[in-house]
Amino acid sequence: MKRLLLSLLLLPSFAFAEDTLNSGDTAWMLVATALVMLMTPAGLALYYGGLTRSKNVVNTMSMSLGAYAIGTLVWVIAGYSIAFGDGDFFGTGKILLSGIDANSLSGTIPELLFVAFQGTFAAITVAIASGSMIERVKFSTFLVFAAIWVLVVYAPITHWAWGGGETLNFGEIDFAGGTVVHINAGVAGFVVAMILGRRKDYEKSAMKPFSPVLVTLGAMLLWFGWFGFNAGSEVAADGTAASAFLVTNVAASLGVLGWLAVEYLVYKKATLVGAASGAVAGLVAITPASGTAGVGGALIIGLVGGALGFIAVSKIKKIFKVDDSLDAFWVHGLVGIWGSIATAIFIADYAMPENYNLGSQLVSQIEAVLLTMVYSAVMTAVVYFIAAAVTGGGRVDEETETIGLDEVTHGEKAINL
Repeated sequence: MKRLLLSLLLLPSFAFAEDTLNSGDTAWMLVATALVMLMTPAGLALYYGGLTRSKNVVNTMSMSLGAYAIGTLVWVIAGYSIAFGDGDFFGTGKILLSGIDANSLSGTIPELLFVAFQGTFAAITVAIASGSMIERVKFSTFLVFAAIWVLVVYAPITHWAWGGGETLNFGEIDFAGGTVVHINAGVAGFVVAMILGRRKDYEKSAMKPFSPVLVTLGAMLLWFGWFGFNAGSEVAADGTAASAFLVTNVAASLGVLGWLAVEYLVYKKATLVGAASGAVAGLVAITPASGTAGVGGALIIGLVGGALGFIAVSKIKKIFKVDDSLDAFWVHGLVGIWGSIATAIFIADYAMPENYNLGSQLVSQIEAVLLTMVYSAVMTAVVYFIAAAVTGGGRVDEETETIGLDEVTHGEKAINL
């Protein structure tokens, strides 16, 4: 009888839990948002800046910083409304965050905090795409492209996956951004790289990274920030967030080993840039499955992600002959496809829905991947041509490309000796 009375007394707290601010969840999401923010203007900027050639380091890093600033601005103006407003194909009703104030909640956290968290995802996605087009796209063209792309490409795909657009969801599992972020960004970058054409000395001279040290520092900052990216996507400080945190670390570690193992078999070298890139590949691979995979699944997803990343960059890329400058499609897009499909295969027993069917879930994952690829490819091309028209052509002239965008566009060098 005492147990029955106690249960009845506790019912109100259960009934209204989702409508009550939780200080623990809020504190965690403040940290997670800061972690993801660190990934773009610091982690990705250093990673990409280290990978590019010395004459374009400033420009490459400026594109990451610019993407963060532009992405944040357009996200609060209209991006959040399109992604998380009411509607099936596109959200509406929250332009300039209309109707949202300090007392508005999204689950157990302030909705303004949820806006900020999701805004960091929008910014890093378009920044990832910049890696395919650097060293030849105008800085002004990229900034215009980034602003339009977040609204026209990123926000709708986010709405279909996470924001309530059920018609185009297909029932996919994408915990933290396999299709929304990595496949989307990889495809977008690849399309722009095709339109721009190759750099004038592509495959004619060595294009060595400016600094393996910066590449590694950037990759480690990305790894650190990715804990907010994946574990924060639970939007709660709970067991699922803890599991996502752990499997993210495991997959990244196996990504390093997977890349280095294949690299050594092929070239008899284990490079620092390879290790750093393997970590990123492992992180990309686990992202969509981070909330549902166990440690066993993370081991395989990360190992294959690292190995696949190396094979794609060193072998498959040469078949396509598209000048994807920093391999954004191969490390993010292709490895993201692997991670999205693997999500259906390596779902842990404790995360498996009732009556789970592997075949049906694989179909759902593949449908979502294909929709993302087709929509991103078509609309990215449209957005690029608009941005190029606005800025008087999207590609820099041959002289600027030869001298380097750092001096011509920014009047700076990465290192002044």
